[in-house]
Amino acid sequence: MTDISQELMFELMKRIQSDLTTLKDGQRDMRQDIVSLRNHMHVMQGDVNNLHSSMAQVLTRLDRIENRLELRELAEAQARFEPHP
Repeated sequence: MTDISQELMFELMKRIQSDLTTLKDGQRDMRQDIVSLRNHMHVMQGDVNNLHSSMAQVLTRLDRIENRLELRELAEAQARFEPHP
């Protein structure tokens, strides 16, 4: 009877050890996936920052264009109302 229970305990221990190895492998894979996702997030954040910078440049250029148009419209309006000799 003790031989059977020792063999049973040994088999159970082997099975538990195998399950733990499987869990550790899965955990390692998940950790690698998380690191990969983190790297992708950093790249995406860089892209978003670049888009913000580009948008700021476009808005600055648009402001300058609008100012020029307003100055031209003002000059044209003044030219219409100035008396011609």
